[in-house]
Amino acid sequence: MKNKIIIAGVDEVGRGCLAGPVVSAAVILNKNIDLKDIKDSKKINFSNRLKIADYIKKNSYYAIGIANVTEIFKFNILKASLLSMKRAIESLSKKPNLILIDGSFAPDGIENYKTIVNGDNKIKCISAASIIAKTYRDLLMIKLSEKFSNYAWETNFGYGTKAHLDGLRKFGITAHHRKSFKPVHKILSR
Repeated sequence: MKNKIIIAGVDEVGRGCLAGPVVSAAVILNKNIDLKDIKDSKKINFSNRLKIADYIKKNSYYAIGIANVTEIFKFNILKASLLSMKRAIESLSKKPNLILIDGSFAPDGIENYKTIVNGDNKIKCISAASIIAKTYRDLLMIKLSEKFSNYAWETNFGYGTKAHLDGLRKFGITAHHRKSFKPVHKILSR
């Protein structure tokens, strides 16, 4: 009897943010899952993304991997993104024998993988990973915004919007800001 191929999709979110961690998800979709609403997380509005993420979680194996702002500063954003991916893959309770990774880079030490540029648009399990990672990170930034209300993280999720940059200029940086990122570094250098 031939072994069934178990495929995990992997994607990260938050690489371009000025604050917060980079978050990755690894997802193995159940065979009978309804795929019609699963697409690149950037093409789904916030409330629908939450519903779809909940559906995916109930109908798949998934894991989250995080690299925090200290690791982003220490390693650089690409290496931190790959570290978060590796953590997600290694945290899966079911082990895949093929890993499909969004983008053109893969973490060190991962076997049986394929990188796919724009994979979150092409491959459903990568789309599912993008949805899980984005909802996890968005909810984390909303929670952080309760304590750090001067940066509008509840709406920009740490990206460099006008409200976020205005907050940086007026109130300075927090422990959640990425000190090596140019707009944050400029505030530090004043």
